[in-house]
Amino acid sequence: MPDLIKIGQRIADMAFGGEEIEAYAIWERETSIRVYNSEIESLTTSESSGIGIRVIRDKRVGISYAGTLEDDDLKRALEEARDNSRFASQDPFAGIAEPDGVDGPKLNLWSVDITNTPTENKISLALELEKVTLSKDRRIKSLNSSNYGDVSVESAIVNSKGIASYTQQTYCWLWAYALAMQDDETQTGFGLHASRDFAGIDLEYAAQEAAYKSTRMLGAKKPKSSNLIAVFEPDISSSFIGIISSTLSAEAVQKGRSIFSGRVGENVANSRLNLIDDPSDPRFFSSAKYDDEGLASRQNLLIKNGSLKGYLYDSYTARKEGVAPTGSAIRGGIAGSCSPGPRAPYIEPGERSKEEIVSEITDGVLIQSVSGIHSGVNPVSGDFSVGAEGIRIHDGELKEPIKEFTIASNLQKMLLDIRSIGSDLTIRPSGAAGVTLAIGNINLSGS
Repeated sequence: MPDLIKIGQRIADMAFGGEEIEAYAIWERETSIRVYNSEIESLTTSESSGIGIRVIRDKRVGISYAGTLEDDDLKRALEEARDNSRFASQDPFAGIAEPDGVDGPKLNLWSVDITNTPTENKISLALELEKVTLSKDRRIKSLNSSNYGDVSVESAIVNSKGIASYTQQTYCWLWAYALAMQDDETQTGFGLHASRDFAGIDLEYAAQEAAYKSTRMLGAKKPKSSNLIAVFEPDISSSFIGIISSTLSAEAVQKGRSIFSGRVGENVANSRLNLIDDPSDPRFFSSAKYDDEGLASRQNLLIKNGSLKGYLYDSYTARKEGVAPTGSAIRGGIAGSCSPGPRAPYIEPGERSKEEIVSEITDGVLIQSVSGIHSGVNPVSGDFSVGAEGIRIHDGELKEPIKEFTIASNLQKMLLDIRSIGSDLTIRPSGAAGVTLAIGNINLSGS
């Protein structure tokens, strides 16, 4: 493997007087296996590396990148970044990150188990997942696919102001996409499990989840419109948590594109709700020792007991507002620039299970899938209307499945209308973590 810190330092040391340089170097290895009908449909292993370079001179920013780490390509990318800076507009807040004295967390996110496991073993796991999932229910007729994947990533950020940060991580995942049939009706559902190491993959969990999700909606009917309590399963609440936490990006706030602009100190949610972004927590697959500018990862409490405490900052937005960065820089690959955003957001779990929450609801719906969530949510006004499927709740019990309806409300109203927070924190390979949430006054539009 290449010495990414050494490569980045060599670039940063080339800074002229009055010039700032940042180098973001990355090495990545991926495996992707897709199985269908007991045969390998696709098998891909790939290895890639590259570097993104940012040059700032006279408050003008130039960016360039190279898809290799060869010396000639590194020099070319540096010169291109310098040349691009000459034609950029001046920005009084332009600059690279400076050391802030916060130490990176002690995280062990790397497993040689993934890199040392033979590909044949990974193929066998995907084949076995297909077999086990099919055996779970006679109504499951086939799998659209059974999949295994893993990734090993190392990255380094080095700049001319003294930052030299390095992080590495591995994780793997197993997922099945099952197809269930009953009479003339067909339903699909996926099951997923992920782990930092190969030995931690739970095939039974993924198979059972795929079987349950593909069969639970068989026989569903379109419901009548009503106003009721909606219970979001963790995979559903995680989507909303991701959107809500993204509106707490300082960039969105400074551009007036957030429902939370200028509201620090206000009560914006149920008093029992704590919203946290913590990429220093090793349970999250998005955790890392450093953010994408090289500042240490840290926990950021965004909403405490329903009160808005603050926003997420990278060095640019922090400089613009005269505050300290929060270690929240996210980069869109080696060719991209940084912006602040949530890296591992979640709602602090409560003490009650999903079953306990459902048992206290007289008239409601358990939301099990939504569609069009990113296009159906307005991050400025907070209004949302999305397609959904789920199971009706009557007198504390799950009853008939329902489909082809929409749910609508407002993100701000939804946070205030939270009735219960579940104990079932569910962490997936990407995005926010979810918990079961019971939310009042949700408009369900059906027939």
